[in-house]
Amino acid sequence: MAVSKLERRTRIRKSIRSKISGTAQRPRLSVFRSNKNIYAQLIDDVSGNTLVAVSSAKLELDNSGKIQLSSAVGRELATMAQEKGISEVVFDRSGYLYHGRVKSLADSAREAGLKF
Repeated sequence: MAVSKLERRTRIRKSIRSKISGTAQRPRLSVFRSNKNIYAQLIDDVSGNTLVAVSSAKLELDNSGKIQLSSAVGRELATMAQEKGISEVVFDRSGYLYHGRVKSLADSAREAGLKF
């Protein structure tokens, strides 16, 4: 029986989410990747609140490549998190492979000061 990409990602996502959870001191960095944009948010799963959210759709950037947009989103997320006093996060790749845009976002967030 063939499994679609979406079903596969959903199964991996459920497996990841059963193991990790965000708190107020160490929120979950959740990544969503659409065909055009990439979205990242810091979530406190205990209270159910989103603490910081950034997307490439809202950033005022020129028409650079998707990898560069992902890097910019990671840097912006890290600076906004540090303004709120957050320095450590738990990374949730949401079932996507740690490659390309997801890896670019994570690496730039680390370089900008987030620890995970």
